[in-house]
Amino acid sequence: QVQLVESGGGLVQPGGSLRLSCAVSVSTFSVYQMGWYRQAPGKQRELVAVIAKGGRTNYADSVKGRFTISRDNAKSTVYLQMNSLKPEDTAVYYCRIMGMDFWGKGTLVTVSS
Repeated sequence: QVQLVESGGGLVQPGGSLRLSCAVSVSTFSVYQMGWYRQAPGKQRELVAVIAKGGRTNYADSVKGRFTISRDNAKSTVYLQMNSLKPEDTAVYYCRIMGMDFWGKGTLVTVSS
């Protein structure tokens, strides 16, 4: 059974940083494209960043230059380093195996002074 477990969220001041982790229990993790999504209160879930199996990355314009997605295939884990956080980054963050309808429970990021 596929499981995704996000962690690393919390309360941070504007301009601060957080590093999210997503541990994935799936065979051959390395072949999958992985993504981070977020859902702010009252808004639709949106795609934030994607990393291909070969390491190529893509980002939403709203986070480009501030967020970095990475992966450790040996640990079956995908990360999201978030810098220069803004209040509008407040959301529940989820990871996903792209193309599959498996989601974790998410981790809450709150950016506030």
